[in-house]
Amino acid sequence: MSTFSGMSLAAAYSLVAVLCAYLSLYPAMVGYLLNRFFPTGNASRLLLAFPALWLMSDWMFGQALTGFPWMWIGYSQTDTWLAGYAPLFGVQSVTLAVVCTSAALVLAITQRKIRWLFIPVMLFIGGYGLQRQEWTTPGEEVDFALIQGNIPQSLKWEPSEIRPTLLKYLTLTQKNMDADIVAWPESAVPAMENDMREFMTNMDETLRSKNTGFITGIQYYDQQNNQSYNAVVGIGLIDKEGQQSYQYGRNNRWYKQHLVPIGEFVPFETYLRPLAPIFNLPMSSFSRGNAKQANILVKGYKFATAICYETEFSDEMRQNIHDDTQFIMNVSNDSWFGESTGPWQHLNIARMRAIEFGKPLLRPTNSGVTAAFDEKGRLLASLPQFEMAALRVKVKTTTGTTPYTKWGSIPLVIYVVSSLLLAYRLQVVSIAGISVR
Repeated sequence: MSTFSGMSLAAAYSLVAVLCAYLSLYPAMVGYLLNRFFPTGNASRLLLAFPALWLMSDWMFGQALTGFPWMWIGYSQTDTWLAGYAPLFGVQSVTLAVVCTSAALVLAITQRKIRWLFIPVMLFIGGYGLQRQEWTTPGEEVDFALIQGNIPQSLKWEPSEIRPTLLKYLTLTQKNMDADIVAWPESAVPAMENDMREFMTNMDETLRSKNTGFITGIQYYDQQNNQSYNAVVGIGLIDKEGQQSYQYGRNNRWYKQHLVPIGEFVPFETYLRPLAPIFNLPMSSFSRGNAKQANILVKGYKFATAICYETEFSDEMRQNIHDDTQFIMNVSNDSWFGESTGPWQHLNIARMRAIEFGKPLLRPTNSGVTAAFDEKGRLLASLPQFEMAALRVKVKTTTGTTPYTKWGSIPLVIYVVSSLLLAYRLQVVSIAGISVR
């Protein structure tokens, strides 16, 4: 906040403290509700009520104030057998498995009964089996070139840097014209599409002549409706026959629909913008795209698209992932995080989406972490952070859907309601039994 918004260190630390206090309300709420409504009965309290309340808390955290479900507990298990539950009911089913495992271990220790260990053992065995289930069908290999421009965030939106920025991306692109598809990251073209029509048209014609598809992040201003969008556009060889071409502002694009508060839109902006520089960041007046949008078509392949932290919202993403969706394209710019763990956490979140949906995920970023995962979430290739480079990687298409893609969180909602009702019923019976004695 102090680096990019001009906010003083004291104010930045104060805001972080307020954020920490806010985030602590959710686990505190779980503890309060657990002790208020489920005070007795260790087994039902820990194995039924506690996991259900934890999931409820996560869902509230993921929706309140536009939502920020960053690093739910389930994300910690991308490298374990428990990740096998993700294609079934999403990352929160992995969270559920972790919480139930923890509850069973507490019971085993406090009651000194080894039988409770049966629960985590069976959960891990179940996850192992599910990991080996082929939910989607791999197909042909596609050769990608993911371009990492490594443009300093402090220079990215300077008008004088537009040409140097594009030259960097073009230099790497020209060396990789033999790829099937070249992909640039979020806002790689640091200007409005309205001002870059000639550039985009030339790119389209050049890439079509090379039989190469192209995906890039750019901004678009809809003059008719006075709305700006953070966009991704597919041009070059769009269909395999080469019959389609770039059309300004019309087709084959994705408009970001889950915007970053303050960074991409400012709530109550009339009142907040005059208060501090943090409320006047570049490109902080975007409009939302539609919740459902067509997949981007490039060289005949269909891409479900997510810009930056849209990958956190799997229930929103699944609305745009279909049987014939072959890839997930997650363009991003994590330069804001600097050398912190933020880019790596973001990468892990994106990886979980590949596991959940059974679709390979391509991730071109400005400064890292640029990477590619297969439909099982296995890392195929990546680039070091803070380097100007191109990642060449061959990735197989997939078709089909996972149970989570079809049903979303509905099974978990049913589980939560049923568990709370059963746990409460057992509480009533337990308390009645104590009263009789």
